[in-house]
Amino acid sequence: MQALFVSTGIVALAEIGDKTQLLAFVLAARFKRPLPIIMGILVATLLNHGLAGALGSLLPSVFNPQVLTWILAVSFLLMAGWMMIPDKLDEEGLELPRYGVFVTTLIAFFIAEMGDKTQIATIALAAQYDAFWSVVIGTTLGMMLANVPAVLVGGRLANKLPVRLVHSIAACIFAILGLLALWQALRTTGWF
Repeated sequence: MQALFVSTGIVALAEIGDKTQLLAFVLAARFKRPLPIIMGILVATLLNHGLAGALGSLLPSVFNPQVLTWILAVSFLLMAGWMMIPDKLDEEGLELPRYGVFVTTLIAFFIAEMGDKTQIATIALAAQYDAFWSVVIGTTLGMMLANVPAVLVGGRLANKLPVRLVHSIAACIFAILGLLALWQALRTTGWF
């Protein structure tokens, strides 16, 4: 249950101001059809985070526990720093296929999530918790918590959120997870 709650909270916070949330604003303003946009985001996120969760679940079988703990510690600490770098979406460079609102959203979101903070976080969380379904459901729920309001209220909400504060909170959570993993790594090596 902890994996579900942590995954949901971290991704919901990390998604505020993220390029995929900006994409949700753009799609909402462009198409003005919230239901197919929301469904496209849901399916794209389930697919993307399912793949990320599967990769994260494989990591413990590839690396021994000590090495994996070090990798997780460094990953979470890097994520904390990355959270402080604002994302931007170049609307002019956004070319969307013309296959309908649902398919356009699905493709755009799936591609935008590749290598994104929330996808990397999903990999790290799945590796840390060894709870594939809880992590994928949690990260997907976090994406939906951040993006559904973005779709429903469109661009009107974009300038009203304290994005810097939300990113700072998410960075602190990643830093705490990183420091806890670092502490665990140092303990397993006998340094403490």
